[in-house]
Formats: sequence, structure tokens, C-alpha cells
Amino acid sequence: MHVRGTHLVFLSAAALATCALAQVRLAPPGGGEPARADGLDLSPEEVVNVRIYQQANRSVVNITTRSVQVDDFLALGGPREGSGSGVVLDQKGHVLTNYHVLEDARQTVVTLSDGTTWEARLVGSDPNNDLAVLRVSVPANQLHPIAWGDSSRLLVGLRVFALGNPFGLERTLTTGIISSLNRSLRSENNRMIRGVIQTDAAINPGNSGGPLLNRKGQMVGITTAIVGRSGQHSGVGLAIPANTARRVVDELIQFGRVIRADCGIFAVYEADRGLLIARLAPDGPAERAGLRGPQRVLIRRGGVAFQGLDRSRADLVTAVDGHPVRTLDEMLTEVEKKKPGDKVTFRVIREGEPMEVAVELEQARN
Repeated sequence: MHVRGTHLVFLSAAALATCALAQVRLAPPGGGEPARADGLDLSPEEVVNVRIYQQANRSVVNITTRSVQVDDFLALGGPREGSGSGVVLDQKGHVLTNYHVLEDARQTVVTLSDGTTWEARLVGSDPNNDLAVLRVSVPANQLHPIAWGDSSRLLVGLRVFALGNPFGLERTLTTGIISSLNRSLRSENNRMIRGVIQTDAAINPGNSGGPLLNRKGQMVGITTAIVGRSGQHSGVGLAIPANTARRVVDELIQFGRVIRADCGIFAVYEADRGLLIARLAPDGPAERAGLRGPQRVLIRRGGVAFQGLDRSRADLVTAVDGHPVRTLDEMLTEVEKKKPGDKVTFRVIREGEPMEVAVELEQARN
């Protein structure tokens, strides 16, 4: 995907098993007792770096996937391997990673910090936010859950740490700062992820799904993409905010998907001033509330009468709960901030007159 002359690269590293770098292993493995720094002449910055690594290292896993390669003519090729990172959520074996790391995977293996490998199964996924949860059946004492941080408290310039498995090099720590906040990133299913964190901490293919940590060793983001010309670190890395992940992981574990609210607007036309309703769900929330799509009218041509649709009589949505909307994604973003049963106010223009319509949301029918 091109972004202003650069490439947006999602960070699962395909076919790393054939790369010599992927065979390198840190020695000793990161799962043992934390190394002691007694008697070492460490600067305050180095003390923080070492403490964060020792605190979070055992919470990070290496994820290896195997899928079947398909060409443009749907012919099956040989097996394809990929690699990514993940974080342990709890001692029940739940692991958080990116959805694109697991997409199309037929087999997924998780390697813990102690070097043991375990087959994992997909519990739930949220392509809209590029997040997924796996589960491994591992004794609780081998699992070390990550500490959550509050991504809403991030500021540009704060120091952050990326921990993951770039190019298959397990448990690699890099440092940097928050370069910007509230970036937007288009997910694999073409939805826009908002509030994305930008960092200059070095992240590369294989980091995807690993944690972005604050100076307390708490996870404030999940690294997901880089912007660069070569698909490697260029000083522009992107991470899903931890608060976004924390909001959905319980539903992914319980239901396998996110229970989203739905307003019952199936399709819209993008217009200069807002969104013209093109189609409503029959007896859906919007239709029950009185919102209008194109109206059926009787058209006469050459002495023949037939029914047609008059789009000019459809409601033009200009705002949802006071937030202006110009794209379908912006409208859905406002709706999906709510829960089924909540009410939202649609500001519309109907036949030239502005008005507001309250819509009671229902559970999305997907």
C-alpha cells in the first residue's frame, strides 16, 4: 500500500524460516531469572532500560504461522511461513496479537520466553482494529501477563520501548519517543483505525503484535505497521493504542468477536455536505426512528408509468452526536463508540430543512 510515495508495511514477516537471521537465538534464553546489575556502573537511563526489559520480557511471545500459498489463479502452492509477536494477557493462556499476523493461518505456534513451543488456537478477532486473541494450553506458572498502561495519557516526546521479534530475532528491545498521536491507519478490511500512535522506536517485520511500553514497563500500544520505502525501519512506526485493545479483548475472549452497535443504515452516498442515505435495513433502528432513504415515486415516460427512486428526498446525514461526518467510516466510528441499546442523535437535512432524529442502536447483525 502506497502512502505518499512510501509503503505502509504490516509487520508480520513472511517466510522468515528461510532467512539465516531467523536461526539466531539469544543466549541464554530470556525466560530465566532476571540478570543482576549489582556493581555495574549504569547510568539512570540504562537502569530504566534494563528494568523495563527484565519486567516485560517474559510477557512477550514469538508467533509462527503456517498457511498455504495461493496464486492469482487460485492454484495452491507450497506452505508459507510467517512470524510475528504477541503479549500474554493472563494466566489462562490468552495472547494478544495483530489480526494480520494470523490472517489465513492454518497452524499457529507460540514460543514462550522460556523457549517452549505450544500450538495455539484462535479465540477471537477484530479486523476493524487489527487485533486478535489466541489461546495456548500452558501451565499458569509459565505465563507472565503484561501490565496494562493508559494510552490516553501519552504525550508527544515521551520515551517508549518496543519489544518483539524483528526478523525472528527473539526478545529484541528498542527505544524511542512518541513522535505523534492520533494518526489514522487503514486496516486489512478497509476500515480506518483512529488514534494510532506514531513512534521512532526501531520496529521491523516480526515486531507486529508486540508491546509498545512506557517507562513503567506498562503496555501502551501494540506495534502494527511501519512506513518506509524498503519495508524496514525508517523512523516511522505505528501502534494500536492499548486502550483500544483493552476495550475489546474481553468480548473477543467471551464471544469471539466484538459486539458492536448498529444504526441500521446499510449504504450511503458521499456528498459535499454529508452522507446521503442510500439504503436502510428493513425495520432497522434508523427506519424505526423515522430516518429516510430514497423515496419511491411514480415516473411517467412516453405514456408509460413505472415506479422509481428519488434520491433527492433521502435524508442527508451531517453529524452524529454532534460530530460532523463526511465518510461512511466516520459515521460508523461514532456509532460504534456506543453499545446496543444506547441512543444517538443524527443531524440530517431533509428536503432542505435541518432536523435531529434520535436512533436507538441495536446489536450488529453480523
